[in-house]
Amino acid sequence: MARKNASDDPLAPVTLAVGQEELLLNRAVREVVAAAKATDPDTDVRDLTPDQLQPGTLAELVSPSLFAERKVVVVRGAQDLSADTVKDVKAYLASPAEEITLVLLHAGGAKGKGLLDAARKVGAREVACPKMTKPADRLAFVRGEFRTTGRSATPEACQALVDAIGSDLRELASAVTQLVADVEGTIDEAVVGRYYTGRAEASSFTVADRAVEGRTAEALEALRWSLSTGVAPVLITSALAQGVRAIGKLSSARGGRPADLARELGMPPWKIDRVRQQMRGWTPDGVSVALRAVAEADAGVKGGGDDPEYALEKAVVTIARAARSRGRA
Repeated sequence: MARKNASDDPLAPVTLAVGQEELLLNRAVREVVAAAKATDPDTDVRDLTPDQLQPGTLAELVSPSLFAERKVVVVRGAQDLSADTVKDVKAYLASPAEEITLVLLHAGGAKGKGLLDAARKVGAREVACPKMTKPADRLAFVRGEFRTTGRSATPEACQALVDAIGSDLRELASAVTQLVADVEGTIDEAVVGRYYTGRAEASSFTVADRAVEGRTAEALEALRWSLSTGVAPVLITSALAQGVRAIGKLSSARGGRPADLARELGMPPWKIDRVRQQMRGWTPDGVSVALRAVAEADAGVKGGGDDPEYALEKAVVTIARAARSRGRA
């Protein structure tokens, strides 16, 4: 899980979340927002990307309010801020305002290191959110997830879960949540085996991958198994949305190396390569059709329809057909 420094007050004037693990970065943001809203339910939250934070914007956001309202200002991709905006942020760091919590999300590394150093110099609360590339790190993450819920899992169960699910922290966290909700007492290897062993490929993200690749039968098989093992339908619609949006973003992006596109689109380079392979049969009209299908499925699983499973199956079939739209043109 994310590691924090000694100053562990989520309402510290500045929180610096450093790393490239999206799940941990988002959790760092949620922790600050939750703490602020617990203090003041009317807290104003502004979540900004580098292109939204132009020179002068920060000064407007942190200017004193007549009502002394609490604010949380989140700056994502701080390493990509323009030089002039970095000057604004550094000036603010020297004298942060009361009732305002600034959250800087920084990938780490050499790019934008001056801002990183400036935040550390003023004693910013720091949350480390590194990519977990080693199996031992993922195993520690799973153990931490169980500890956070107050539930007990055997070492063998934790290892079996990592072996079955793989490297995606979102899927690991979701699996822990599902097991804790469904199983009483200590969670052991046998329980994990019943839920996940041998079918690790049947995750929400695999459903999405097979759908955007146009592999209808495999996508439906993965969908049905995911639902039968307790994967929440809302997680599947979320994965479908991410898959289709990735196709749309990359298809409209300028050509270039995966590393350059990764910076432009906010995706890791390995995902750029995967999406490039998946997008071969797609057209702009196909992306539009697929996004509408995802929206309809999302409404269906959130109470807008009588049969969430049917809503998901319909979306998967529509997306898979859209993935082959270029071949039918």
